[in-house]
Amino acid sequence: MARKAEELVRAAESLYLHGPAHQQTDPKGGDVIVPGGMFTYQIIVRSERLYVVQIAYLGF
Repeated sequence: MARKAEELVRAAESLYLHGPAHQQTDPKGGDVIVPGGMFTYQIIVRSERLYVVQIAYLGF
């Protein structure tokens, strides 16, 4: 899970170079499926943060 979250952070950094100056609405979050479960995330551009808001362990 940590590797996928790091990939999302790098993608957001390249897409939103000047986060504090961002004037539009924040992008829609999403779900990422990882081995054994999934997690839901939300990007807050102006704060330059990616939040993992839910982790689900599915046991597979």
